Amino acid sequence: MQTSKKAAIGFIFITLLIDVMGWGLIIPVMADLIAQLKGIKVNEASPYGAYLLSAFAITQFIFSPIIGNLSDKYGRRPTLLFALLGFGIDYIILAVAPAYGWLFIGRIIAGITGASFTTATAYIADVSPDESTRAKNFGMIGAAFGLGFVLGPALGALLSTWGIRAPFYGAAVLCLLNCIYGYFILPESLSKENRRPFDWKRANPFGSLKYLVQHPEIGGLALSFFLIYFAAQSVQGNWNFFTSYRFGWSEKMIGISLTVVGVLVGAVQAGLTRIVIPKIGNEKSIYLGLSLYTVGLVLFAFANQGWMMFAFLVPYCLGGLCGPSLQSVISGHVAPNEQGALQGSLTSLMSLTTVVGPLIMNNIFAYFTSSKAPFLFPGMHFLLGAICMLLAVIIANRVLSREKKEQPGLHGVS
Repeated sequence: MQTSKKAAIGFIFITLLIDVMGWGLIIPVMADLIAQLKGIKVNEASPYGAYLLSAFAITQFIFSPIIGNLSDKYGRRPTLLFALLGFGIDYIILAVAPAYGWLFIGRIIAGITGASFTTATAYIADVSPDESTRAKNFGMIGAAFGLGFVLGPALGALLSTWGIRAPFYGAAVLCLLNCIYGYFILPESLSKENRRPFDWKRANPFGSLKYLVQHPEIGGLALSFFLIYFAAQSVQGNWNFFTSYRFGWSEKMIGISLTVVGVLVGAVQAGLTRIVIPKIGNEKSIYLGLSLYTVGLVLFAFANQGWMMFAFLVPYCLGGLCGPSLQSVISGHVAPNEQGALQGSLTSLMSLTTVVGPLIMNNIFAYFTSSKAPFLFPGMHFLLGAICMLLAVIIANRVLSREKKEQPGLHGVS
């Protein structure tokens, strides 16, 4: 039984790793593939990339609670295997897509089956016998994300040298092999007596957002949280289009740059946050992180040589100091038995930024690189991101300063 549990935990780790790697694999070639299928320049293809991101985000936002509820009724094993099969089919469709519309079909399938993360975390909770084991097992989620963000773009860059479609086939093979592996070794973690009927009320994707409306005391900080992730879409949703247009980067160079991002983000999240935040406290970490994010985005906007993007990644990625601190401060505003509801609400906010962020950021980039623009400025979307980060600083400062006056000592050095 113990061996079976270890094999299952290993499978969950690989599943999460492939989930993260899959998108990293295809980012380096997605911009050129869209431009090729549409017969347009890469900057003009940017809005079409945003539509794909939004289609995936919308379907995942709607179907994640539905898939989660289905796993409570039918078990984790069939849900996970279904998700992996869906991802494999998605990547095959992307690999053979003869027209842009086919990319939509693939991304929608991936959005529907993309609840593997939710179900995987539920599986971990099922098989962890106590709190310390659960914390240890949940720790591998962060490890899988960090490793996936490094390996995915690196492998994508390597495979792209064999052709623009090669990374899609690579991602499909990884997903389908993992699905076959899971079919033979993955036991069910949810016993039949612990299953419950499907409940449409619990499957409502907008239900978690109501929590924020019901708790106005965290409204300002939640708005800062939203602005941070919205601003980040100027980088996440448009990095490949911008660097390809502005500096003529190849798929390989884009993949290498994203690997560097993965290494820097991993270093900040796994190392620097553990040193800096305890020393200066949550509040100062929020201000420092948001300031570095703002500086990084402004520098991206005015970069005129490719090497600058690598240099400017340093202050931008250091901005990641603010995330854990802000989330910690927000969590301190609610009772322990409401943490699940709060985290669900914050996750929903993040999902919404993925829906609207690329649509706005990528279209701004396309407009300011077109003949319709009053002046040519490819980095305009980065400036908008910087403004949003600056607003997030101001809002967080006003909220936390007011709270310190009302409750002296709050958010101090911990």
